[in-house]
Amino acid sequence: APLERWYSGLHWGQQVRPGVPGRSPGGRLEVGVPRRGIHAALFPAHIGPAPDPEDWWSYKDNLQGNFVPGPPFWGLVNAAWSLCAVGKRQSPVDVELKRVLYDPFLPPLRLSTGGEKLRGTLYNTGRHVSFLPAPRPVVNVSGGPLLYSHRLSELRLLFGARDGAGSEHQINHQGFSAEVQLIHFNQELYGNFSAASRSPNGLAILSLFVNVAGSSNPFLSRLLNRDTITRISYKNDAYFLQDLSLELLFPESFGFITYQGSLSTPPCSETVTWILIDRALNITSLQMHSLRLLSQNPPSQIFQSLSGNGRPLQPLAHRALRGNRDPRHPERRCRGPNYRLHVDGAPHGR
Repeated sequence: APLERWYSGLHWGQQVRPGVPGRSPGGRLEVGVPRRGIHAALFPAHIGPAPDPEDWWSYKDNLQGNFVPGPPFWGLVNAAWSLCAVGKRQSPVDVELKRVLYDPFLPPLRLSTGGEKLRGTLYNTGRHVSFLPAPRPVVNVSGGPLLYSHRLSELRLLFGARDGAGSEHQINHQGFSAEVQLIHFNQELYGNFSAASRSPNGLAILSLFVNVAGSSNPFLSRLLNRDTITRISYKNDAYFLQDLSLELLFPESFGFITYQGSLSTPPCSETVTWILIDRALNITSLQMHSLRLLSQNPPSQIFQSLSGNGRPLQPLAHRALRGNRDPRHPERRCRGPNYRLHVDGAPHGR
């Protein structure tokens, strides 16, 4: 209800500077020190308001001279985040294709939007470029390794300061310029994202890799065109979009690899089924440059690029990697309905 009231006050195409509606997966980032626990003993207090300890993390250990815990410290500064340090099924990982087990029984992925266009808010969280879908229409994904229908909660974009490095996951030790993550929660078993993130079979994240090339994915072009991306130049900037076709984000044909992992941000809950799409998308060098010009700070503070907003690789250990393409025949193209996104129950995909 609070989220719906927040959206109802917006006009189409309106630029806003909202607080986060509820607690989104991206959260917010404030510079300073928390109020309790190990922090007070380790780090002297700085003048200024104390931030919420649940939001006291970053991808870099130093922001404008203040210590903010980066990935090596996430599991040490907050007991609720201990899995970030001691978990055995953490994400992201480097996927070695020779370790992928071919599973011919994996069904195709299915996307349901109720036949409606997607609308929502593109938001600079200070950590990510985040698209928060409006409460309606409900966007669901199912199929693949998923036993339940999962509702889209957030689209998150991570990218690097240079081409070829910016994705969280890697394939055969090679990174990509960016990674798009579609974050979903199990709506059949749990009432909201928070409850699902703490529970078995709670979350599903679809990842699509992005390269820099001469052409651009049509869905990402809507998010990254100049008129849109310049509206979210600083932390907490937001811009409302409508008439988005999420199916255009996906390649015409693709395979996928899946494994059991965690959130790649605190609290690093190990409740995530990851699905990695094996065919990369493209954006132009100008669009990537526009992303790197986004600031993780408000306009009153010094510019620091939003790039480099990914967690380092975590050990895969003995976890299984499954895929719907036979690694013994990598030369074979993805053909047939099993290698297409099925939209709104269409029998042969798009």
